[in-house]
Amino acid sequence: MQLSGNWNYPTPIRFGAGRIKEIADACQAVGISKPLLVTDRGLKDLPITQSALDLLEAAGLGRAMFADVDMNPSGENVDAGLAVYRAGGHDGVVAFGGGSALDLGKALAFMSRQTRPLWDFEDIGDWWTRADPDGIDPIVAVPTTAGTGSEVGRASVLTNAQTHEKKIIFHPKILPALVICDPELTVGMPPSITAGTGMDAFAHCLEAFCSPHYHPMSQGIALEGMRLVNEFLPRAYEDGSDIEARAHMMSAAAMGATAFQKGLGAIHALSHPIGAVYNTHHGTTNAVVMQQVLMFNRGAVESRLDQAASYLGIAGGFEGLHARVGELNRLFGIPANLTELGVVNPDLDALTVSALADPSTGGNPVIMNAINTRALLEACL
Repeated sequence: MQLSGNWNYPTPIRFGAGRIKEIADACQAVGISKPLLVTDRGLKDLPITQSALDLLEAAGLGRAMFADVDMNPSGENVDAGLAVYRAGGHDGVVAFGGGSALDLGKALAFMSRQTRPLWDFEDIGDWWTRADPDGIDPIVAVPTTAGTGSEVGRASVLTNAQTHEKKIIFHPKILPALVICDPELTVGMPPSITAGTGMDAFAHCLEAFCSPHYHPMSQGIALEGMRLVNEFLPRAYEDGSDIEARAHMMSAAAMGATAFQKGLGAIHALSHPIGAVYNTHHGTTNAVVMQQVLMFNRGAVESRLDQAASYLGIAGGFEGLHARVGELNRLFGIPANLTELGVVNPDLDALTVSALADPSTGGNPVIMNAINTRALLEACL
């Protein structure tokens, strides 16, 4: 099967091995003549990044990069990036990397010509309407991991360093104008990052599938996304050069982020504040709490997950699916609990308050409150 195609859901996507060669054409197609490539510190000197810059420079689009991006990108990262963006007279962003670089790049394009502060655009009610839509520059997204699916998202997740909270900045025009999904870019991912980002994709699909909200299209996408992760993540972890597995995982990542238009839930409601306070890897944190959240939600989702397990080829219904998550975590060397992840002597009351304030709580199939959320956090330690 030829794993290549041009898709337009939810935004134009050029999918296939080797398609990074189209990066300059992609910029020109969306009206970018002087892009700023936004990536992270770990990627900035790697051959895949330098090759992308070579392609942009050869096409007359300049050679500019910003890479001061934290693992959990912050408002300070946005400020620093905006200074570079504006000083360089850039007119668009190439967001290049994993979820952190993609979220930061999207935020820079969004904030490029806004006059209000960043936190005024948090995903609360209609706050997104405060933004000047003409002050948002175009974005070309190029993921180099297969997890967050931020390349097809209408939001950026950023940490407010003052409050130690992760905030979701939302606007429809944060959605990249064009995406290049080239699985060859993920071949160099270390096994631990392959696992953590892959389990993030699984968490997106799982929570979207379990969300009580009505969105049949997302429901179907979430189910197939879970199947792809279950089948191909172990292969990608075992052999990073398995381009078929890498391609299917890249699809699953985009599918998860598309599916969670239906909603997320307690996995993300817990992992967002934990990541903000302890700077843990987001996808790995999701994997650590996943089994406990499944048990927390069991009464509301068991029959639905019985059906999902059957589709995934997992025997034993809900119990089998729950066990499979544990099996994957052990296979990938993921910590067994939050304590092993580095969450030591946590302020459970503060984490509970932050979890309940997270927008993801609204998509959880069991209503979360102060008592059951604190108990869930304790169970994850």
